[in-house]
Amino acid sequence: MAAHQAGDPNPPRLPPGQIAGATLRRFGLPQFAPVLPQSPTYPVITVTGAVTRPTQIPLDSLIDPDQRRGQRSDLHCVTTWSVRDLYWDGVPFRTVHEVLAARVGIARAARWVTVIGLDGYRACIRLDDALADDVLLADHLAGAPLGAEHGAPLRLVAPAHYGYKSVKHVCAIEYRRDYDPGSAHWAAHPRGRVAREERSRYLPGPLWRLIWRAVLPKVRRLYDQR
Repeated sequence: MAAHQAGDPNPPRLPPGQIAGATLRRFGLPQFAPVLPQSPTYPVITVTGAVTRPTQIPLDSLIDPDQRRGQRSDLHCVTTWSVRDLYWDGVPFRTVHEVLAARVGIARAARWVTVIGLDGYRACIRLDDALADDVLLADHLAGAPLGAEHGAPLRLVAPAHYGYKSVKHVCAIEYRRDYDPGSAHWAAHPRGRVAREERSRYLPGPLWRLIWRAVLPKVRRLYDQR
């Protein structure tokens, strides 16, 4: 389990190849550095793909106050930095999935879900991974509503997977029968599990450490200049 309790005297070790950072900073693929979407006044989630009744659902109707949950977990970027002990608040993706299953009729053959952000970024996660207990659709971080830099109005939080699966500014959910590599294309891994160092579907994880650490400073500058 990637989530953990605050003040844990024996917090989980960092996964292979990760280095602890001090604070959470905006980051992502270089082409998204200049794109910082603002939340709409009345955000909605569009649900499409392998469903019988595609629809748009107001975000407020998906975030049931009675189903809210707080969770402490770490975020691990594929470029080898990690931020520990972040406190997220939201609704388990599994709970939202159950609501959607009743409303849109998800196909039995759906095995993947692509999550799409207002900035155009998209990432695909295997449905059974998305239904894990520690996967949230979060709208608060550290006790405050998400700001634009951290993914407002809604962010997927999947602690057991590299950060490129945790889509910011969520505005759409697409159920799929097959895998979609998403915005990261060849650099993504279908599962992206941190514990197994699945940084990409090509080349071993330890080799990717060297590649990502080489490009990290340049990409970091792009985001810091915005």
